[in-house]
Amino acid sequence: MAEDYYQLLGIDKKANTEEIKKAYRKLALKWHPDKNPNNKTQAEEKFKKISEAYAVLSDQEKRNQYDTYGSADQFRQKYSQEDIFRNFDLNDLLRGFGFDMGGSGGRTRSGSPGGSRRRGGAQQSSDPFADLFGGGGQSYGHMPQQGQDLQYNLSITLEESVTGVEKKLALQREDRVDEINVKIPPGISTGKKLRLMGKGGQGFDGGPVGDLYLNITILPHPLFARDGNDIYFEKSINFTQAVLGTTIDVPTIDGANKRLKIPPGTQNNTKIRMKGYGVPGLKGALKGDQYVKINVMVPKHLTEKQSIIVKQLVDEGL
Repeated sequence: MAEDYYQLLGIDKKANTEEIKKAYRKLALKWHPDKNPNNKTQAEEKFKKISEAYAVLSDQEKRNQYDTYGSADQFRQKYSQEDIFRNFDLNDLLRGFGFDMGGSGGRTRSGSPGGSRRRGGAQQSSDPFADLFGGGGQSYGHMPQQGQDLQYNLSITLEESVTGVEKKLALQREDRVDEINVKIPPGISTGKKLRLMGKGGQGFDGGPVGDLYLNITILPHPLFARDGNDIYFEKSINFTQAVLGTTIDVPTIDGANKRLKIPPGTQNNTKIRMKGYGVPGLKGALKGDQYVKINVMVPKHLTEKQSIIVKQLVDEGL
């Protein structure tokens, strides 16, 4: 089966330059031979393939040509490895990713495998991987690697999501328990993630510490429901209150009570808006509202007197 550069990097054909670079960095860290001491042969082969894919897809002109040919095999029929790696500096690229070059400061130049070129009378290998795999007598040595990002599922109450809250978390490390304080901003909602930089796993070989991601879930509430930044509350009134109108007390999410006028003739499932009594908006978004849904209760059983009155209302055309 013909190789596909996009599949080698695990990216979509519409991937942009940053996405291509990010995918290559991740794979380069995974398949670097120094990280695979028990499987160097396979790692070297895999590293060569992903580097070739990156050399082509990161260059717009080469990428356009590759998209025309459709596969790595067909592309190689027209372009040699020297063409593919021309102007591609593997050393500088990996150094930019935070690799320790182990004193290898020379530029990696393009060329075909096993080939060479003379420079100033001295023979110089043109294999772009010569330094990496020992052909040039140099190696990358240790690679600083960022620590693992950690995930933490955090459940908070609806009230806490509205007002904001500070939580103390206990994180289990390999040999200890770390306690950290985190501020949950007002307006946070279920599904949001909070990133705590430098609170993840320890880096390797001097690499930076990973990040901690908090996955927020809001617990169900016995009275209120939340939809976006709006709060919903249901209130039942009897039939005569709906017909004649009334005034009711309505609790709000901040713990207060508000008097709400129910106009005469209010229908079942009517929603009354309480502007500005919802959830604060994140990052400058507008604050939501509270909606009171009115449930009109129709009596299932009437006394004899009530039945007479209702029949009189029927006679009056009601």
